[in-house]
Amino acid sequence: MALQQTVEQTVTGLGYDLVEIERSSGGLLRITIDWLWEPGVAEERFITVEDCEKVTRQLQFALEVEGAEYRRLEVSSPGIDRPLRNEKDLQRFAGALVDITLKAPVGKELGAASGGQISANRKKFRGTLERTDSGGVAGWQIVWRDEPEIKPGQRVSRKRVPAPLQALGFTLDEVREVRLAPVVDFKGRRLVDAPQAY
Repeated sequence: MALQQTVEQTVTGLGYDLVEIERSSGGLLRITIDWLWEPGVAEERFITVEDCEKVTRQLQFALEVEGAEYRRLEVSSPGIDRPLRNEKDLQRFAGALVDITLKAPVGKELGAASGGQISANRKKFRGTLERTDSGGVAGWQIVWRDEPEIKPGQRVSRKRVPAPLQALGFTLDEVREVRLAPVVDFKGRRLVDAPQAY
């Protein structure tokens, strides 16, 4: 049985979702887990140390039976910059602030269609993840504003006109990576609510 299949069966069998498997030099096998998500359930649960210990113990037995080679096993939560890998992940985090990296840069035709606002060489975007429905076909888009970042203590004029909202539609096939944007308020040591557009 393949390593991916063994790990996935073990993790899902314990009631968790397998987010990522990563092998690195030195024989480290890193497994990232999260709670299974059910649409319509408002309560958000977080992975604890006890959850990681439980999965680690079970994986050690399963990997030993399969004869998998590794030196060190690490099980962790996805963290605040969680990768979004499939349609279910996108549904779960719709409305959140995300960082998207495209496989190929935005083409010249899209840059021209946006009135030259989107650079033709751009591959990385940060904005709000939104569901779209054009012509009965459901899809995804990222919405953002290209405004300079306001530095702490900097005064902003009330008369300042905000930059226009921009949107870019995408499919999972066009994307190299989608992650939740790691936005943290260090003063209050809590996660900041994602703004509507960045």
